[in-house]
Amino acid sequence: MLLQTRTILKRLTVAQHLAFTSFTHPCLFHSSSTTHHPALNYSNLDYSSILQSCIKHKAIEPGRQLHARICLIGLGYDTKLATKLVHFYCSCDFLRNARNLFDRIPKGNIFLWNVLIRGYAWNGPYQAAISLYYQMVDFGLVPDNFTYPFVLKACAALSDIKVGRDIHENAIRSGWEKDFFVGAALIDMYAKCGYVDCSRRVFDNVVVRDVVLWNSMLAAYSQNGHAEECLTLCGEMALVCLRPTDATLVTSISAAADIAALPKGRELHGFSWRQGYESQDKVNTALVDMYAKSGSLMVAHNLFERLKEKRIVSWNAMITGYAMHGHANEALHLFEQMVQVARPDHITFVGVLSACNRGGFLNEGRNFFESMMKDYHIEPTIQHYTCMIDLLGHCGRLDEAYNLITEMRMLPDSGVWGALLNSSKIHGNMEMGELALERLIELEPDDSGNYVILSNMYAQAGKWEGVAKLRKLMTDRGLKKSIACSWIEVKNKVHAFLSGDTSHPMADEIYAELERVGTLMAEAGYVPNTVPVFHDVDDDEKRRMICSHSERLAIAFGLISTSPGSKLLITKNLRVCEDCHVAIKFISKISEREIIIRDVNRYHHFKDGICSCGDYW
Repeated sequence: MLLQTRTILKRLTVAQHLAFTSFTHPCLFHSSSTTHHPALNYSNLDYSSILQSCIKHKAIEPGRQLHARICLIGLGYDTKLATKLVHFYCSCDFLRNARNLFDRIPKGNIFLWNVLIRGYAWNGPYQAAISLYYQMVDFGLVPDNFTYPFVLKACAALSDIKVGRDIHENAIRSGWEKDFFVGAALIDMYAKCGYVDCSRRVFDNVVVRDVVLWNSMLAAYSQNGHAEECLTLCGEMALVCLRPTDATLVTSISAAADIAALPKGRELHGFSWRQGYESQDKVNTALVDMYAKSGSLMVAHNLFERLKEKRIVSWNAMITGYAMHGHANEALHLFEQMVQVARPDHITFVGVLSACNRGGFLNEGRNFFESMMKDYHIEPTIQHYTCMIDLLGHCGRLDEAYNLITEMRMLPDSGVWGALLNSSKIHGNMEMGELALERLIELEPDDSGNYVILSNMYAQAGKWEGVAKLRKLMTDRGLKKSIACSWIEVKNKVHAFLSGDTSHPMADEIYAELERVGTLMAEAGYVPNTVPVFHDVDDDEKRRMICSHSERLAIAFGLISTSPGSKLLITKNLRVCEDCHVAIKFISKISEREIIIRDVNRYHHFKDGICSCGDYW
């Protein structure tokens, strides 16, 4: 059809120079001229078909020429052709031209309004889509199941919950709320605005659900940090025997990755293969990301190598995976391979800078940061700055890190100041730590973790007045120290532990194992470091508190609950403390196990008394 279109338009020489005169001379569009070229005597249906071809292929020049011809022969009064022209300009992202044409033609056709609303909803300005929706209602037209998804998409892009709710109420009154498409758009709008509970209520109100609706609800959970609910809903979807799409699997696998739920991720891997997606690169890329985030880096690497087409998201997943596990050299080597076949984006450089940070590669990090801007014209985001400030701080360049903060092109967030605070703790720079905490209190006054870091710094320096001052400040603000929690999954069951926890049914066996291992550790030369414990208790109590940290309880449970030599994977909600880091190195050697700890910052692979981080974290 496109070839036919071009053939016809080659003969439209008389119209070529009039391509856009209808916009500068409105009367021409409504011309009553009946001048015809003998070879161009086509019906309205012919013109409509040719326009449809232009829309499909986004063929802007042939479409312009055809528009000029339609104006020239006096078909400007034809509403269907005019609507098709608006659709054409919208599809080619010429929204100004589409709007100029829209403003000059009869508006009794709801399809015409929908086309322009969709154009604004997809390309912006989003507020224009919302304004056009209300104009359409004032014009006396009733929105349909195409109107609502388009305008709700604009509300989602603007995170405008007030207008979104108003449009939702209109959808209820007009009876469209339970439509598949409208329901999916409402779910997405509420999710993008952070109201995932409202998304679920919409989902529950739609009795007959198609796969698009299920996918929308899965995405709503996943994008709002409700990974467990996403995985539960995925199980419910399987029970109703609804065949998943690649979007279903990608969303669910990503949810498993977010909480490092390796058994669930493996289950989804097998399920995706049984459903015929074993060669689908989008699904396999999600699996690469899941395995990398769940501690199975070798499996992620093998899947990555088998991808038929490595897209930018595939490279990013593998580079970021290497960075998370502290394999800085592997991440940078992969980046070198990537730039030979693909152009890196801002996410790529977050992964690369993270790798430099985890590996302590200061010069390389500086070079990549400069190259990102100079060679690839990528403006640094807050994530890039955070990586660089963390790298500089870890390497002891605290003044340089602070100077970079002052030079940022956006306001530093809590991540930036948190990186400086952690670096100040590592190097015992009290002055810089106090400055960072002051800024953090302004941004996150209720985050107790920031106060605790500086309290630890005061305690390690023996400045007990500072410790008391921060404790009082926390008490006055009603803040409590975040409770450390670690969990391990054994035989498809998750076991969670708090520091000093005795609530587990196997608590006696767990503490007996800790004592047994502790004796062997002492014989091997381990001495507990109680300096970070700033509670006013005797040394024996401090040692007891250190030795019953949540990750050690999880490790002890894993040792007595799994076969000898098997790998242990523990997740912790906070950073691993210095003493536990030393202790786990001893445990890995004594037990002859690989122990993987995923804390809030990164992965630590302990094996044969060595950690993959090289004691740099």
